[in-house]
Amino acid sequence: MDFLALFIIYLLLVLASVVLVCIYSGRKQSFPARSLSCLTQVSSFVIPTRLQRATQRVLHRLFHTRSCLFIVLHLALQVAVYGEYTWEVFGYCKEMEFSIHYLLLPYLLLAVNMGFFILCSVTNPGTITQSNQESFLKAYAYDGVMLQKNTMCPTCNVEKPARSKHCSVCNNCVHRFDHHCVWVNNCIGAFNARYFLIYLFTLTAMAANLAIITAAFLIQVVLLSNIMLGSYIDDQGQEHAVEILFLIQHLFLTFPRIVFMLGFVIVLSLVLGAYSCFTLYLALTNQTSNEWYKSRRYECSCCQVLQPHDRHIVYRNVYSQGVWVNLKEIFKPPTSSEKKKKT
Repeated sequence: MDFLALFIIYLLLVLASVVLVCIYSGRKQSFPARSLSCLTQVSSFVIPTRLQRATQRVLHRLFHTRSCLFIVLHLALQVAVYGEYTWEVFGYCKEMEFSIHYLLLPYLLLAVNMGFFILCSVTNPGTITQSNQESFLKAYAYDGVMLQKNTMCPTCNVEKPARSKHCSVCNNCVHRFDHHCVWVNNCIGAFNARYFLIYLFTLTAMAANLAIITAAFLIQVVLLSNIMLGSYIDDQGQEHAVEILFLIQHLFLTFPRIVFMLGFVIVLSLVLGAYSCFTLYLALTNQTSNEWYKSRRYECSCCQVLQPHDRHIVYRNVYSQGVWVNLKEIFKPPTSSEKKKKT
């Protein structure tokens, strides 16, 4: 199998993984989810009913019930990437006299990341029960738009506090609910949002750091070999100067696992970097991803038509109190007693 076929298969696998994560980690009404829904409806005329039901059961089991599968996948990917880095990249870079502190930085980031990954997974995000609902009800004031006062959760049989939401995966109402993260197998709420924020940033830093070191190694190989000054003969016997495509193919054939790893961590860095920026924006403006998504309804002209003509709803974020206070609230969630002292 030649380089082009392998490269196309690799791109398709990466793109399929990104689309899958976007669909099932995002909202039900997101563009990828709507596209998948339309595709499913079209394919229902071709795919047998039994196969459709089996597929739906598998997808429901994977993405709509608590499972350790994604934790195992998460750890397997880290083992694969760090195994390749340790086995090949670290040794080559050490021979090229890269700074040892620079080469050990990914391991430090890994240790910090795993610590906050465990904290994020095992920490109670703020599960609301009948015994503790009174304290959560006093933590935040209702904004009158996202959630009305005296709204009951029919599943948990508790009054929903402001900024809370019932998670269909965990089957619990969660205080200051952000989203359910399949990668940590837990909801992200008031009491583990700080751990998730650091976990996400260190994961992004890990991927970016590995990408930079690996790219620096390959660039050093190209510079030392002077391959860009050479030429090659194609299948027709014609001589050509070395081009970027030929260089990539040469590196892929020489260091196939390293080039695959580099492509993976670059894509991962871009995706995680974008999501980290979005998460930081939410933290600085004192919003959850659930609130941000719902607020889009009141800014969308198409959605406003669905509202009663005699009731014009305007959403305003009443929880933002400035960048410093908003960020402080992530790391020290307010309690009902603190709210009482302020009032």
